[in-house]
Amino acid sequence: MVFMEISNTYITGHFAEDQNDNKFTLLNPSDESIIGTLFCSSKEQVSSAIRVGLSMEKVSANLTIKERIAILQEIHDEIITRKEELANAITLEMGAPITLTSSSHIQMGIDHLINTIRTLKTYKFEDNHNDYKLIRVPIGLVALITPWNWPLNQTLTKISSAIAAGCSIVLKPSEYSALSSRILIEIINKSSLPKGCFSCINGIGSDVGPLISSHPDIKMISFTGSTLAGINIQELAAKTIKRVSLELGGKSAHIICKGVDLEKAIPNAIDQCFINSGQSCSAPTRLLVPNESIEDVERIAAKYVKTLVTGNPMDTKTNLGPVVNIKQFKSIQTHIEAGINSGYKLISGGLGKPTSCISGYFIKPTIFSEVPNNSLIAQEEIFGPVLSIIAYDDINHAVEITNDSIYGLSSYITCLDENEGLEIAKEIRAGQTIINKKSRGSAPAPFGGFKMSGNGREHGLFGLEEYLEIKAII
Repeated sequence: MVFMEISNTYITGHFAEDQNDNKFTLLNPSDESIIGTLFCSSKEQVSSAIRVGLSMEKVSANLTIKERIAILQEIHDEIITRKEELANAITLEMGAPITLTSSSHIQMGIDHLINTIRTLKTYKFEDNHNDYKLIRVPIGLVALITPWNWPLNQTLTKISSAIAAGCSIVLKPSEYSALSSRILIEIINKSSLPKGCFSCINGIGSDVGPLISSHPDIKMISFTGSTLAGINIQELAAKTIKRVSLELGGKSAHIICKGVDLEKAIPNAIDQCFINSGQSCSAPTRLLVPNESIEDVERIAAKYVKTLVTGNPMDTKTNLGPVVNIKQFKSIQTHIEAGINSGYKLISGGLGKPTSCISGYFIKPTIFSEVPNNSLIAQEEIFGPVLSIIAYDDINHAVEITNDSIYGLSSYITCLDENEGLEIAKEIRAGQTIINKKSRGSAPAPFGGFKMSGNGREHGLFGLEEYLEIKAII
């Protein structure tokens, strides 16, 4: 394997030279081998990127709708051209199976571009009312802080909306997604977006984040990541009254209604929870089932989880790759140990790595049953392939359990009657509910959370409007 030295500091159309000895070691999470080094941005480079972005606010705002659409289309087309390269990079840097990175990881990013282009074609930036006029203008220089778990998806939803709105951008991607970030920067560099309207800085989040959050020239921060980091960002940003859009943690519930085909519903629910090795903020990690069905659910779950293949993410037969790093691995092990020590019924998995995985940050796909909703494993975001089965008495009880969480990002319902599902969804305190579907698919529906899951919305129309200010002319 080729050792890579990467500088993702990109300012005014150029990749900057390394200016300090601050480096981040890049590891392959499937075998713990060193694959490269990321040169972190210096404080001076962070300041320079912000200064350039500020100077390009007017240029970005003056791009015509036609020009913005063309830029987004160019990025879209080049991503398709480099699709295989991007998929391999994401698998190498964060361990998702190649079958997943070459499909969902790439396609969701593409979908954001397509949906934003569609929105932009019909969006009215000016409206006339009876006695006043509304004009929607770009908020200005925005900082986009993106995660490692769905790197292309989460980065492109922000970039698409910011470009569509006419904002200049400073991107800070996760240090764990340096390979895919480099490719994306090259793709944007190749587009007709004026140089300086987009910059990228990089480094350890706890080092670079405060420099961004507290900077007075940044008008808005869009952040996807942990709730704790989101709180820190909002505290620092408050001093300059900048807009903060947060997409944070989750502990989503999946309600299995009475009468559904459990032989289909339970494997589907496990797949929804374990996709991306459980490293999804919207993953339904609490499976709510009727009391009378618990034994059947446990039997089906135990049987199905045995069919899942954990191992080399480059193997097309693999369902579950490793988690991203040793910190995540240890945290997940701690949660599994807590479930075991609490005496919850272990249906599958447990402590340690799968027997076939000697090295790498692999987790046994773990399912607990007889889990009380007030337990640590049912309340804390684990961010790994760990599922808690919780029994309920009736549908009102199921909704009560679902809402008994500090989070409110997503929710899932499997039911016989979709009208019943709709009525249940209305009672759930979450930003999204998926009824009788495996995922949200390519729908441009708004995505974001209630409560400790955040305060912003992304995708399509609602994503675009996050980056706009409303001006009234009377």
